[in-house]
Amino acid sequence: MASVKHWRKSSRSTSQANCVEVAATEHGVAARDSKRPHGGSLLFSRARWNDFLRSLAQERAGN
Repeated sequence: MASVKHWRKSSRSTSQANCVEVAATEHGVAARDSKRPHGGSLLFSRARWNDFLRSLAQERAGN
């Protein structure tokens, strides 16, 4: 796995809900389940992560 220095929890996470954490790596962005931090993570290239964020923004805007 890529070296991760700092995981950030989603601002929408609560103690009662499913939570996700993300971290920048030298290869892109890693994402994991915060309730299972040792359960592994998914690694996305920066380009794919930006595509994902862009699609979320478009969905919120109703496009």
